[in-house]
Parts: sequence; structure tokens; C-alpha cells
Amino acid sequence: MNEVSPSDLEACTRILSAGSKSFAAASKLLPKRVRASATVLYSFCRVADDLIDLDPTVTDASVERLSLRLDRIYSRKPDDHPIDRAMSVVVSRDRVPIALPRALLEGLAWDARERRYQTLDELHAYAARVAGSVGAMMTVVMGERDPAVLARACDLGVAMQLTNIARDIGEDARRGRVYLPLEWLRHEEVDVQGLLNDPRPTRAVRALTARLLDEADVLYRRSDAGIARLPRDCRVSMRAA
Repeated sequence: MNEVSPSDLEACTRILSAGSKSFAAASKLLPKRVRASATVLYSFCRVADDLIDLDPTVTDASVERLSLRLDRIYSRKPDDHPIDRAMSVVVSRDRVPIALPRALLEGLAWDARERRYQTLDELHAYAARVAGSVGAMMTVVMGERDPAVLARACDLGVAMQLTNIARDIGEDARRGRVYLPLEWLRHEEVDVQGLLNDPRPTRAVRALTARLLDEADVLYRRSDAGIARLPRDCRVSMRAA
């Protein structure tokens, strides 16, 4: 079967609508030939992320279960779940390399271990896995596989992830998580435990936020070249996103 069933697609659409109002709005600008695949990919990534991010008892075993679930999706023997069934159709029909969702799961494993990042390069490595991989998958289902375009799609995904991290510094800290590069915190004399205990937007935290957004802006500008090389009917949606 090369088409996602209407009921499975509806389940994916509900996840998209609940998970991201901005991406849900941007997806409406995608051409019909791409919209269903993009919706399914988003829903799989959202469900995978929530399984790790919202479970206070998450362990490496939780990620391993996700990895086995992905194996069954790619073997065309998905679990009896609308997201898995839909994802199995999309990755087969659109020839999505398994390395891309595997990279996402690797990044989620780092979340499960509450990993922290000493440098911006280390943070980039994390963001490339949890968000750059998604940009690459979206580009593949649009029909573009040129390595240079895929690299710019990864830049866009990483830029969005850095933006999200900047937005959620306080929320993450209240959950015991710090994504800002630790060497940046030391430079601004921000104590990690102090931030976790009292995640207010101090002068130093605001400076760190601005610095991270500056890094994101570099990647947003770099991604423009890739968006310009996407199929014409997909460019408006990606700029909207």
C-alpha cells in the first residue's frame, strides 16, 4: 500500500494541530503531494519526543523500545498504531533513509541521559540530531536529495532548535535541564545550580539568550540558499515555518 489511510492521516493531523500551531499553519501552504508525508513525519517526531521528554522515569530502555519500533516501521511490519502505520508508508514511498530518524532517536537518547553541553559545537551536535534530521527528512519528502540542499535544511532545523532553547531556558531549568553551553555560563559567571534553583531572566541570562539567538540567525541566513533550491511549490511553506 502506497497511501496513508484516511483514518491514520487524521490521527497524525490531530497531533500536528495540537503540537505546533506555527508548523500546522505553515503545512497548509505545502502542495498536496507533500502535505500528508510532512504531517506524518511531524507526528512521528512529536510522539517520539514526547515519549522521552514527558516521561519522568525515562531510561535508555525507553529509547531502545523506540529504536525497535522504528525497525519495524522500516521492515513494513509496524506496530498496530496509526502513527507507525502511516510512517511505514511514508518512509517506503518517499525513500527516507533510516539514518535520519535514527539520528533523531540518538538525540532523544541524549535527552534521556540529561546530557549537558560544554561548548556550542556540542550543542550543535545535539540540535543536528533532534532538529537537523527533521529538516533533512522534510526535504527528502519534498523530492530534493542534493547534499548541499540537505545541509541547508539541517541548518534551518538547528536554527529552529536554538531558537526553541532560547525561548525555553526558564522552563527547561525548572525541569532540571540546561542546554546552554556550559562554557558560556562560566564566562557570564552563571552558576548552573543557581540557574536551576532560580531560573529568572537576569542580565546574564538575557545576554546568553541574545548570544544564542545570534547564532541561530547565522544559520537562518545560511539556510536561505537551501530554501531557494527547494521545489518552487514548497518554498513559501518553509519560509512561513
